[in-house]
Amino acid sequence: MEKHFVYVEDIIADEHFQSWYFNAGNENLQQWERWLQAHPEQMELVNEAKLYMDNLSIVEKEMAPHIAELAEQRLLASVRAEKEKEQRVVNMRPRKLWWAAAAVLVLAISGITLWRTVNSPASMHTAFGQITQRNLPDGSTVMLNANSEISYSKNWSNNTPREVWLKGEAFFHVTKKPDHTRFVVHTTEFDVIVTGTQFNIVNRDNKANVLLTEGSVTIYTRHGDTIYMKPGDFIEFANQQPQIKAAQEEDVLAWRDKKLHFEDTPLRDVLQQIKDHYGVTIQLDNEALGNKLITGILPNDNLDILLQALEATTDFRVKRSDSTIVISY
Repeated sequence: MEKHFVYVEDIIADEHFQSWYFNAGNENLQQWERWLQAHPEQMELVNEAKLYMDNLSIVEKEMAPHIAELAEQRLLASVRAEKEKEQRVVNMRPRKLWWAAAAVLVLAISGITLWRTVNSPASMHTAFGQITQRNLPDGSTVMLNANSEISYSKNWSNNTPREVWLKGEAFFHVTKKPDHTRFVVHTTEFDVIVTGTQFNIVNRDNKANVLLTEGSVTIYTRHGDTIYMKPGDFIEFANQQPQIKAAQEEDVLAWRDKKLHFEDTPLRDVLQQIKDHYGVTIQLDNEALGNKLITGILPNDNLDILLQALEATTDFRVKRSDSTIVISY
């Protein structure tokens, strides 16, 4: 089990740590104990995570299913123990024990339900062709591109990280906090850690990148790499590997003004952006068309107008039928 933790919350979220903390007695627990022996330098961070769990009254993350199962197993074990005790005690009325066990079970289920209700994540999403700007609980703002979604815990308190999970594309303007609480954006390929800054993130199946426009951020990749960014830096992930590339801010952020900027961009990449934005099916009559280079600024607030502008940029034809578009010579 190869792991290296940087933050306490990363340990708390780890299923092996949870098995160890709750004494689940399974393979995860054994793997965690072996990992602890092999990584004594991480013990201080582990102890902080344990102390946090010991003093935890309300957990910000949604309860993992296996934790609920552990609670249920402990409850049933307690009921069995009481039942065995009942058999040893003369004249103890079974119905009384049954009602007591039922009351405990109701309380446990109610507690878990309340826990999930209070801490279930809030979310924002945009439909195809829609762009919107919203405020987050700390005063930060996020502008969501079309076909995008963010989720976050409802209650952001002091001294706890402000965490957001992103699918799609968004531009963040993060508010600085007096206690310098971190703002964390989680994506499939990486996490972005900031205190107060402005940046754009794309997290789609076919594309993942970050553009920093103000302040500074730190990126932690899924492979354990750490990257420090300064304003103007653009990092793109290809085959899960980060690459620093040159990029024009106005091109990357054109979507906020409902435009698309292209500079010698292959047509297939242009079409992918249109698919992501409008949720349409696009077919190339000839695959060689995908290599054609597109340069220009295209309007992006109406699909039909966008297609007309795209058709005017070069020598091919665009035919639309409902949600299917065919590109041909």
